[in-house]
Amino acid sequence: MTILPIAPEATYALRHAVLWPDQPPAYVQLPEDAEGQHFGAFEGEELVSVISLFVAGDDARFRKFATTPARQGQGIGSALLAHTIAAARAAGATSLWCDARASALPFYQRFGMQPEGPAFYKGDIPYQRLRRPLP
Repeated sequence: MTILPIAPEATYALRHAVLWPDQPPAYVQLPEDAEGQHFGAFEGEELVSVISLFVAGDDARFRKFATTPARQGQGIGSALLAHTIAAARAAGATSLWCDARASALPFYQRFGMQPEGPAFYKGDIPYQRLRRPLP
C-alpha cells in the first residue's frame, strides 16, 4: 500500500460510492476542496481509500474519509488516518476533529478521538463530533 497526495477530483468517485451512493455525485464535493490536502491509499494502481484534510490556523479537520468496502478491516484506513494526523501536525495544527458516523466511533477512538457535544443526524445517519489534541 502506498499513500500519496491526490487532487480533490480524484476523491469524488470513492466518496460517492462509499459514503453517499443514494445522493447525486455532486453531493460529495465540498466548496472548500480546493483549499484542502487530499490523500489516497493505493494498492498497486487501485485507489482504495481517500481522506481530505483542512487546516485553519491551529485547528484541523478531516472529512470524506472513505475506504472501499472490500478493503475495510485490513489496516488501510488506519494507515491513512495516521498519515493524516501526521500531516495535520506538520501543518501546525494542535487539534484535530471530524464529524464521524456513529457506526465508526470505535475506530476513531483507537486514535484518541473523543466525543464533543451531542450526537446529530445527517439524513437518517447518526453522527458524533470527535476531537483530539495534537501534542
